[in-house]
Amino acid sequence: MLDFLQIIFSFILAISILIAVHEFGHFWVARKMGVKVLRYSIGFGKPLWKKTSGVDQTEYVIASIPLGGYVKMLDEREGEVKDEERHRAFNNQPVSKRFAIVFAGPAFNFIFAILAYWLMFVIGVTGIKPVVGEITADTPAAYAEFKPGEEIIAVNGKSTPIWDVAMQAFLPAMLKHDELKVDVITSTGLSITRKLDFTDLKEEVEPDAFFKIIGFYPWRPTISATVGQVLENSPANKAGLQKGDRILAIDDRAIKDWFDLVEYVSARPNKGMRLYIERNGKQLEKTLITGQATLNKKVIGRIGIGPNQAGQYPADMKIHHQYGVVDAVGQSLLNTWDNTALMLNMLWKIVLGEVSLKNLSGPINIAVYAGQSASAGIARFLDFLAIVSISLGVLNLLPIPILDGGHLMYYIVEIFKGRPVSEKTEELGQRIGIAFLIMLMSLAFYNDIARLLNN
Repeated sequence: MLDFLQIIFSFILAISILIAVHEFGHFWVARKMGVKVLRYSIGFGKPLWKKTSGVDQTEYVIASIPLGGYVKMLDEREGEVKDEERHRAFNNQPVSKRFAIVFAGPAFNFIFAILAYWLMFVIGVTGIKPVVGEITADTPAAYAEFKPGEEIIAVNGKSTPIWDVAMQAFLPAMLKHDELKVDVITSTGLSITRKLDFTDLKEEVEPDAFFKIIGFYPWRPTISATVGQVLENSPANKAGLQKGDRILAIDDRAIKDWFDLVEYVSARPNKGMRLYIERNGKQLEKTLITGQATLNKKVIGRIGIGPNQAGQYPADMKIHHQYGVVDAVGQSLLNTWDNTALMLNMLWKIVLGEVSLKNLSGPINIAVYAGQSASAGIARFLDFLAIVSISLGVLNLLPIPILDGGHLMYYIVEIFKGRPVSEKTEELGQRIGIAFLIMLMSLAFYNDIARLLNN
């Protein structure tokens, strides 16, 4: 229950901050341009809090539905305007001012992302060294001759002190089906450059398939294949397994550790197995038939046990990744630029059908990530806010009617034509835009629900 409440609170906090930033962009520039602002609202629906202040008696509102916001400006198309205030109406502004006011919302999302990244880098993020673990045969990593225990220190010349940075450096090349150079330090201390080649990549880039596509997995601390928990009415419970049993082998295969056990069982749903275990110094044999579960739309085997320990990373594997106040400026600008380019590339790949629509996320998934990042500390939460802020900025700049980008598209047409787009055209565009967004949100909700059901 507490986890659920934390997720809800973190989501509302995150989305409210980002909406406030976006709408403040419109609000601030509108006032600088001399346009009268009637209302600045965070959220829709019934007001929970309202205050009127300033020379223009602007209403400041926090509403009950925190899934959006708006800035209401004086406009002759939306109500009667006094003659003495007509020059302050939004619709009577030159196209350059209207363009600036509308563009300011997404622009402030990008500015906020830069500030969030800067603060994150100054605070610092604790992560795990990018040390390579298991290698999968016939994959880009295997062809590049990566070896377990090698530490990735740079990708295309960019330093990679922790896995988060390394993963972000790999992704653009995977999406572009490109090559990249990876500098590693071997387990013997040698510095080597390896080449990862994604030019022949045929798999769709999906969130859960990142390491599978590359062909290696991060190094993980060893967890003994010792039973720490047996679920009631599970195959393991029916076979007589007990807490403390150490699984030595299954069928004719020796079991090295817990991950080896999970891999073997997962690949064999509804199969009979012979388990060789050690209990109180004696070796026993147990037989069972595995159960099944669905994970990422794939049926996997389960026997209903849990490990007796959590894998603990050694202290020298943990790195506190941090920059100075000045250096953090450049890094925050670079991160914002890279993530914006990556997001645009992802959207284009989705349009071309080269990237799965499963990558789209909706409010449910965003809420889950908000809760997870908040529980991981302020730096991780700032990282989350920056990424979502960039997403909002990019999304709002798309040339879709009813979004900021749609209005900007109309203004560009107006600049070239010398007159505004007709009201009939705008109305038709709004209908098309609303229909498109409904379809997009429905797909995002479907993906969110599918992820929840498959986890």
